Amino acid sequence: MDLSPMTYALVVHGGAGADPAIDYREQEAHLRALISDGQDRLLSGESALETVVALVKAMEASGLYVAGKGSSPNADGVVELDASVMEGSSRKAGAVAAAPHLLHPVEAARQVMEDGRQVMLAGAGASAFARAKGLEFVNDPDAYYVDHVKHGSKNAASAHGTVGAVARDGNGNLASATSTGGTFFKTAGRVGDTPIIGAGTWADDTVAVSCTGLGEFFIRAGAAQDVSARMRYGGASLREATAATLAEVKRLGGDGGLIAVDRMGNIAMPYNSKGMKRATVSDRTSPVVRIFEPE
Repeated sequence: MDLSPMTYALVVHGGAGADPAIDYREQEAHLRALISDGQDRLLSGESALETVVALVKAMEASGLYVAGKGSSPNADGVVELDASVMEGSSRKAGAVAAAPHLLHPVEAARQVMEDGRQVMLAGAGASAFARAKGLEFVNDPDAYYVDHVKHGSKNAASAHGTVGAVARDGNGNLASATSTGGTFFKTAGRVGDTPIIGAGTWADDTVAVSCTGLGEFFIRAGAAQDVSARMRYGGASLREATAATLAEVKRLGGDGGLIAVDRMGNIAMPYNSKGMKRATVSDRTSPVVRIFEPE
């Protein structure tokens, strides 16, 4: 089925670790501005890939989420960052894992994808690659990273989160980007689902997916690609596929959520945790920002 060149869809998330006792008005305002910016980008003809990377970079820079500036140091006092990107039509992908103090890990992931010699780089190798590409690092971590309270993560019960974006552009291309600082006070070298293509991020010509939650369970469920597989092989709708994937995550003992856009511009953003910071817009729907409201 051919769709109009004006068909577009966009979803962003700021993590599934939301707590009903926290005031998220600052995050809501940021998400509202972010989704409006993304809409303008897609309407101007910007690609899905460019749009999702730009929005995730803005979230990394804000300090309002558990990614980039809002990340927490690991048990050794070092901020290790994970990110990934994937472009649907080519299935090109790039990721960085356990990369210390990158200013924009999602941009490093994008550069890994564009370089094309590998899909993932980790630790010191990711840092060396990023420096060779001229990417920026945080020079004064103590001054740059914000207190956890700023983004509503006051204690261990709220100690995880991720940011991500998925989009369908006017040419029908799908893309996904995801970034995180990981769980608070994690073991040095711990890597969750965010940089693992097929677990935390996926995009093909059927659907683009970005996940958030307890990463170990999303890895075990192969969550992001599982959504696509249910649609491609099982004939499931987007909503059926995303619900079934989250049910599998829950069955394994995990919680969280995901956002997804399919090739027809349909949107899903379910979660099975207390809440998930998220926003969406499309050519058929006005901008919407939600945290605790059902999908």
